[in-house]
Amino acid sequence: MAIAYRKQVDNDTEFALWKIEEKAADLYNQLQLDEQEKAYFDQLKLGKRHLHWLGVRVLLRTMLNTSDYIDCKIDEHGKPYLVSIPYHISLSHSLDYAAVMISKTRPVGIDIEQIQEKVERIADKFMRPAELGFINPNDRINQLYVGWCAKEAVYKCYGQKEVSFLDNIQLQPFTFAEEGTVGAQLRKDEVELDYQVNYMLYHDYMVGYVKG
Repeated sequence: MAIAYRKQVDNDTEFALWKIEEKAADLYNQLQLDEQEKAYFDQLKLGKRHLHWLGVRVLLRTMLNTSDYIDCKIDEHGKPYLVSIPYHISLSHSLDYAAVMISKTRPVGIDIEQIQEKVERIADKFMRPAELGFINPNDRINQLYVGWCAKEAVYKCYGQKEVSFLDNIQLQPFTFAEEGTVGAQLRKDEVELDYQVNYMLYHDYMVGYVKG
């Protein structure tokens, strides 16, 4: 499967989605992995974790359009970065899709989630009462997923641990559309950052993405 969706956000930034339809062996054979990566891969349980880990890396390689080894590591906060290429990246996956966002100039964050009714059960764990107050009952599930994806994208873009979706990231009121923007503020200790998070409905998935 080739890239299912690709969007040029601006001159320096883009993201893409890959529908994972290949078997793990087919994805594995498209990659160059060092011994540490091979060992980590071997520790993963069979199933979607295999496919997700491979899928985001195949997509990253495809977007960078290189046959060279890509040294992609994770920092102490869990944020992925490229060792030898001066680009900012963000990775995500959900069920059948992998997502990668790349910027040449600024930190980025992306999140993809399959839309399911069960988000209702945890809504008050990541949305404040004021945020739940502007949710339209007719668009409730979609809006909740925008909320989750937007906050996850901001969290990834910021790239530091110990940030609470509920306590540290607040969304501005927005009306749901299949594609749109929502304002978000991250407030933690002395940190005060404002973001404009883009989102879009893609089949039965929600995608949120942001550039710092």
